[in-house]
Amino acid sequence: MLIDEIVNYLKTIYYFMIIAYVFMSWLPNVRESFVGEWLGKLVEPYLKPFRKIIPPIGGMLDISPIVALIALEFVAEGIKAVLGLILSPFGL
Repeated sequence: MLIDEIVNYLKTIYYFMIIAYVFMSWLPNVRESFVGEWLGKLVEPYLKPFRKIIPPIGGMLDISPIVALIALEFVAEGIKAVLGLILSPFGL
């Protein structure tokens, strides 16, 4: 179905954006680059609620991106289900 493919494509792009942003935290000064700031503007609003709920383990290890990626899978499936119900009468 076309809707499933579009949602999966967008989910995959955002998934890799989150992964790249997490890896950028391991390298000094990379988040201050143009790409780092751009990714931060797109990813931080999604990660912020998870960071408020899940504190870092030992003060250093932040597992909130892992939980955020799992939640992203559920959100994508929910969007596909809702759009499938809405658009199925139209044959899309």
